[in-house]
Amino acid sequence: MRNKYDFYEKFGIEKKVVEFIESNESTINESYKKIDDIAEYNQLKVLHAMQMHKLSDIHFNWNTGYGYDDIGRDAVENIYKTVFGAEDAIVRPIIVSGTHALTLMLTGVLRPKHRLLSITGRPYDTLEKVIGLSPSSAMSLMDIGVTYDEVQLTDTGQFDFSNIETALKEPVNVIYIQRSAGYSWRQGLSIEDIKAVILHVKRLAPSCIIMVDNCYGEFLDYLEPTEVGADLMAGSLIKNPGGGLALSGGYIVGKSHLIEQVAGRLTSPGIGKECGLTFGQSRAILQGFFMAPKVVSGAIKGAILCAKVYESLGFDVNPKPESVRSDIIQAVQFGDPEKVIAFCRGIQSASPVDSFVTPEPWAMPGYSSDVIMAAGAFVQGSSIELSADAPIRPPYIAYFQGGLTYEHAKFGVIKSLDRLIKENLIIL
Repeated sequence: MRNKYDFYEKFGIEKKVVEFIESNESTINESYKKIDDIAEYNQLKVLHAMQMHKLSDIHFNWNTGYGYDDIGRDAVENIYKTVFGAEDAIVRPIIVSGTHALTLMLTGVLRPKHRLLSITGRPYDTLEKVIGLSPSSAMSLMDIGVTYDEVQLTDTGQFDFSNIETALKEPVNVIYIQRSAGYSWRQGLSIEDIKAVILHVKRLAPSCIIMVDNCYGEFLDYLEPTEVGADLMAGSLIKNPGGGLALSGGYIVGKSHLIEQVAGRLTSPGIGKECGLTFGQSRAILQGFFMAPKVVSGAIKGAILCAKVYESLGFDVNPKPESVRSDIIQAVQFGDPEKVIAFCRGIQSASPVDSFVTPEPWAMPGYSSDVIMAAGAFVQGSSIELSADAPIRPPYIAYFQGGLTYEHAKFGVIKSLDRLIKENLIIL
C-alpha cells in the first residue's frame, strides 16, 4: 500500500498537520450521510430531466448567426426549468457572472415608480451600483425612478416577519431574497426559511414578485426556491450548477411571463430569448449540470471540515460544523489581516492552476474595500472550484468555498493551516 504521507512531504507539509486535520475529520464523517442522500436525489432529478427532454448528441452542435432554432440552447433551458421546477428558463454563456444574471432579473421586471424591497438586508457588494446605493457612471435602478428599501434579518439571521409586514403596508412590487450570506456573518437561508417567508409575503401582497439570488445554493437541498413559491431565481454557471465544466454563463428561471420580460433585457424587446448563440457550449453546460450534485456535495463536506478544524483552533466559524448548510460558503473569523491573507495564500498554493502565484489584496471592481482572492481554477473565477476570498476590513473574515472533489477541498484546508503555521501565526 502506498503511503500518502510521502506525497504530503513532497508538498512540504509536516505529518503532524495532516494528522491534526484527519483527527478532526474522523469526528464529522457521520454528518456526511445526509449530504450523500441529497446528492443522490439531485443526481436522479437531473438525469430524469435529461431523459425526459430526450437529450442527444445533436444538441451539442454549433449554431451560427442569430441562433434561430438553436436546439442545443433549447435543450439546456428546458432541462434547467424542469430541474428547478420553473415554467421557463434563460441559460446563456453570454451572461458574464452571477451579478449580471441578477441585474437582468432586476432590470427585467422593475419599472419607474416601482418599489424594490430586500428582506435579507443589504445585498452583496456588487449589486450596490446596480441598485444605486453607491455612485456609478452607468444607469442604476434608482436613476430610472425605482425606490429601494430593506429589512434586516434578525440578530440570529432569520427573516424578521414583523418588520416585513410593516414594510408591506406600502405597495411593494418586488421582494428580493439573497440566499447566501455573502460577506455578512450569517448562515445561508434554508429552503424551509424561504418557503415560510414566501407564504407570509404572498398572503399579505399576492401580486408582489418574489425573486431569489440562489448563488452558491443550488443542490444544497432536495428542493430549490422556485419549487417553494419563488417567482424568479438566478445564479451563475461558474458556481454550483456548472459543476466546474461550464466555461462561463448564468441562468434565470421562473414564471413564463417574467422570463419573457427578462429576455427583453437580455437581447431586446421583440427578440427576447429567440436569438442568441451558445457558441458550442451546450455540451460543457449540460455535462457540468449532470456532475453538479456530486461536485456540490464534495464542496459542502470540505466546508464542514474547514469549520471543524478552525473551530478546534479557537476561531469563530459560521456556519458551525454541525449546522445545516444552505450554501457552500464557510466563513472563518480571524480578527487579523495577516491571518486572513495567509489563509488565502495557503488556499492558492493548494490549487492545480497558478499554485505558484501569491495573491494580494486589491481594489476589485464592484467591491467597497480591498479584497484578496485565491482562485487557482481551471475556469477563471470559478467559485465551485477550490477558492477563498476576504474583504480586508474588520473583523477580518475569510470565506472558503468549493472544491471539485472532497479530497481537493480537504487538501486546501491542510495547506491553509500549514501556511498559517509556517508564518508563525498559529501554533499547533
